Amino acid sequence: MMALEQNPVASPGTPPDVPRARPAPRRWLPPLLVVLLLGQMAVAMVTTAVRQTPTIDEPVYVGTAAEYLHEHRVVHNPEHPPLGKLVIAVGVALADPRVDAGFTGDQGELGRHLLYGAGNDPWRVMLFARLPVIGLTLAFGWVVFTFARELAGTGAGLAALALYAFSPDLIAHGSLATLDVPAAGFVLTSAWLAWRARGRPRRYVPLAGVALGAALATKMSTLPAVPVLLALTTLSVWSARAPSTSRRRALGRAVAGAGAVALVAVAVVWLSYLVVDPRLRWDPAQPVPVLHGLRGPAVDLLPFPESYRDGMRVQFAFENHPWQGFLFGRLYTGALWYYLPAALLVKTPLGMLALWAAGVVAVLAVRRLRPVAPYLLAPSVVLLAAAMLGARNFGTRYALFLPMFLAVAAGCSLVVRRRWITAGVVALAAFVAVSSLRTFPYYLPYSNEAFGGPEQTRLRLHDSNVDWGQDLGRLADRLRERYPDERVWLVYKGSGVPSYYGIRARDPRRVPPDEVRGLLVVSDSAAAKATGRLALLIAGSRPVDTVGHSITLYRR
Repeated sequence: MMALEQNPVASPGTPPDVPRARPAPRRWLPPLLVVLLLGQMAVAMVTTAVRQTPTIDEPVYVGTAAEYLHEHRVVHNPEHPPLGKLVIAVGVALADPRVDAGFTGDQGELGRHLLYGAGNDPWRVMLFARLPVIGLTLAFGWVVFTFARELAGTGAGLAALALYAFSPDLIAHGSLATLDVPAAGFVLTSAWLAWRARGRPRRYVPLAGVALGAALATKMSTLPAVPVLLALTTLSVWSARAPSTSRRRALGRAVAGAGAVALVAVAVVWLSYLVVDPRLRWDPAQPVPVLHGLRGPAVDLLPFPESYRDGMRVQFAFENHPWQGFLFGRLYTGALWYYLPAALLVKTPLGMLALWAAGVVAVLAVRRLRPVAPYLLAPSVVLLAAAMLGARNFGTRYALFLPMFLAVAAGCSLVVRRRWITAGVVALAAFVAVSSLRTFPYYLPYSNEAFGGPEQTRLRLHDSNVDWGQDLGRLADRLRERYPDERVWLVYKGSGVPSYYGIRARDPRRVPPDEVRGLLVVSDSAAAKATGRLALLIAGSRPVDTVGHSITLYRR
């Protein structure tokens, strides 16, 4: 009412010298757009979660989550701390599956037995296990929006959220009961809270420690981010000093702030183990590797529970293993340092790559944004470098922090007030949305247009980039619909049980090649690494169909 009194609306008889009232700002529009963007992401993730069978890693986490609920002990899967699996356990508890308390076996067998051998409905159990991760993924989208909005305004927040919500990688892995999105999201949240500590350190320093501890309690691969986030906290507390504070006192407070983050983070890790088992019992179900050199003493110094440290030993043993990789048609043993950049080039929408580059330039070149550059770029660079030096070239899921941090940076490019920049950001974001929607609901095998789209991904990448065992249910439907009377030979790479879905098939690698006649069905990850008899079988067959861009059907 006060606004109307000060700026009355002109009537037809009002003299021309009386100013007209300005239209009220559409304050409802940004919240509506946030809801729409997160809503479409939720629909995409739930639709994907409903249709996909268990991927390779999911039964391990789901089985371990059920073990936490019923045994209240850390036994299996020590290489990953409990928090992410406790998130999954929320959904498992709601599904309330039957659990065979007397089952003995390794962690892979544990999950498959829960899903297929204990009288449960694997579709229902997997959907409920995936829902908490979907919810957490949406919450991290809100962090992306808020972070970018605080830096460069509401338009920047919406642009950042659009890139996040349409990211094929984030949709693909955010819809799975796995740990990659939660770990990356907690790192982003910690960096955002550390940035906020520049204004109110007493409130946000402890919260940054909670988020960092949540990351460490989800995946050990986030450990390289610890020194970065401690340094950023030191910088934030130093920047928040009063002008009258002496430099020595300000420095002491800054160091104390970093120490507080470290202490809170360590406490969160311990708490995650105590939630599972207040007595912290630890009797590993598998042998724990012995580390040689400096790694052994370094692990012993970690201020974490024994099971966490033994999990680190398992992780280092994985790093010593000569894994096979596949990149642009080349099968190799070992690791290529440029694998992740190459895979990201294939699997990131072209418009997103352009906006990432623009965002990095903006936060480095625009004076107003330079203070936030370390908070957005340093964690990304350090985590990417650590992932590039790892031994496992298995997918862009090891770099899911990039579409989070760089979405915020991309939104900040709108701080440059030029009409052509705004139009360019909108156009590129729309291009990203179209590219993402075109791949629905096959987000795991996504490739951008420059590399032929999802149907061509298998020619360049493998494993979680394209075929992670997610399409066994779709294969069963295809065989029933189009090939009901065919003799089927199957090489499936995944954790699902084909017979449960009604697939009756034999392994072609266990009989002489001359006996393999009919329909040869091969997971694309297995085909990418095919050698010996399987390679000869594929070479002597004709491709006739594909399922989900991850399984190829051949005629022999």
